[in-house]
Amino acid sequence: MSLFGVTLDALTMDETVQRCLEAVRRGEQIEIGMVNAAKLVNMRRDPRLAAAVAGCDLVLADGQAVVWAGRALGVRLPERVAGIDLFMRLLAAAETAGIPVYLLGARQDVLELMLRRIAERFPALRVAGSRNGYFEDSEQAPIADAVADSGAQLLFLGMTSPKKEIFTAGHGKRTRAHVVHGVGGSFDILAGITKRAPLVWQRMGLEWFYRALQEPRRLGKRYLTTNTAFLLMTVRELIHRTPSAGSANRSH
Repeated sequence: MSLFGVTLDALTMDETVQRCLEAVRRGEQIEIGMVNAAKLVNMRRDPRLAAAVAGCDLVLADGQAVVWAGRALGVRLPERVAGIDLFMRLLAAAETAGIPVYLLGARQDVLELMLRRIAERFPALRVAGSRNGYFEDSEQAPIADAVADSGAQLLFLGMTSPKKEIFTAGHGKRTRAHVVHGVGGSFDILAGITKRAPLVWQRMGLEWFYRALQEPRRLGKRYLTTNTAFLLMTVRELIHRTPSAGSANRSH
């Protein structure tokens, strides 16, 4: 399905988890792209980000606003597949199935705190390796090689956009991980550094507002700007609706 010129996969959370586990069993490699309102706006401003997301094997609606906009435009997405929820589901599945994982991202102190929290919550999880997310572009290839050498089958990138998308596009295959999933600020949430919005806020599509309340100086203006731009994008699409808003195939 195509929304704002971006091909999305109309999958539920359960279907996405199943698809990831099938990739591990079959020895395939899939890269996951997540889009919310802000990212869809930024993709129009940043061709490199747009190309990186388009190159992913699965592109999922991470934001509730994307699901609502799709419904308004006749593009029916079954539900929001939040990146952090997918992250947690895959960690649980990996623990049960003995699948090794690699955790790449965040500050070193946050990463270490998150690893302790994960060890408490998933005591049997096989963590093949980890590294903080502060590195130069020239270090990307050696880091990808380190992931490959670790034997990890699931790679989680706790980095901001567009860094995680660009890393995935340039070096995802090189890591030899069967699933590469960019989880954004999820490492900070698992570490307890930031709090996730209550479920009722999530269902109302106000998770972004909850985050802005926690960091108003850093996020307030950014969210206001991107959400306004996304609303205008949706209104323009409604006015100038075209057949291209229907199904489309993505080749890899």
